[in-house]
Amino acid sequence: MRVVMFGYQTWGHRTLQALLDSEHDVVMVVTHPKSEHAYEKIWSDSVADLAEEHGVPVLIRNRPDDEELFAALKTADPDIIVANNWRTWIPPRIFGLPRHGTLNVHDSLLPKYAGFSPLIWALINGEREVGVTAHMMDDELDAGDIVDQRAVGVEPTDTATDLFHKTVDLIAPVTVGALSRIAAGETEFTKQDRSQATFFHKRSAEDIRIDWNWPSEDLARLVRAQSAPYPSAFTYHKGKRLEILTAVVSEGTYGGTPGRIFYREGTGVAIVAGADARTGRNHGLAITRVRTEDGEEMTATDYFTSMGGYLTGRP
Repeated sequence: MRVVMFGYQTWGHRTLQALLDSEHDVVMVVTHPKSEHAYEKIWSDSVADLAEEHGVPVLIRNRPDDEELFAALKTADPDIIVANNWRTWIPPRIFGLPRHGTLNVHDSLLPKYAGFSPLIWALINGEREVGVTAHMMDDELDAGDIVDQRAVGVEPTDTATDLFHKTVDLIAPVTVGALSRIAAGETEFTKQDRSQATFFHKRSAEDIRIDWNWPSEDLARLVRAQSAPYPSAFTYHKGKRLEILTAVVSEGTYGGTPGRIFYREGTGVAIVAGADARTGRNHGLAITRVRTEDGEEMTATDYFTSMGGYLTGRP
């Protein structure tokens, strides 16, 4: 089939490479310009560079809504568009133009975790599986019929970076597998159960601020979800920002006020956590490694030279 590919960052790069390695003919690529957004500078393999290396025409767009792009698409005469990590709305006259429509590749197990940053949100929420879904695009974001979907397990110590590497390896088989079904003439695919759908927004600085009212299990997952190269989860100590690089749920239970710097436990320092911490039944968050406001990394036991005081959400 003649394929036009819409994509960005490493997800788009992997999709394009899978298409170039397949039996299909990539006739044009559309990608976004480089961005300074913190999350878009991560996993930023260039789709444009890969396309140009293979002699594929490239158009750079923030939004695919201009007449020049529409005319170029008609000239390219695609059988299908394949999109992965395209960051803005694709209008119906674009996604409906090819003979077989548009296949979108999304890094979650749809219908759950539609929208943005699905791996991070899934890890924070304690999901046991993550994955990649290829679905037909329609008027509603990430809601079309599923053509191919594959899952991988989430291990207890996995970080968002671990999950990225697990799921990015699924892009090629999911994309090529879906295209094989479409090329074979199949048109009936699995409808999404919209009663199970969840939809998430982009991550921002506010989303990595630690709320000590959260249960310690959730906080430990937040820290793992914001693993390098993602921006680290942070709190404030004595008015200065403190990034939490590694942490686990404490072995002991600690009562009192959320955020209290309470007890040295093994190689970490236990912080009281949970909205009902006053009951004394909660495990704390045992912080093991931190980064100070001036960029110095150290163990929590070296940083917290004495117990007492509080970690807070604001200076």
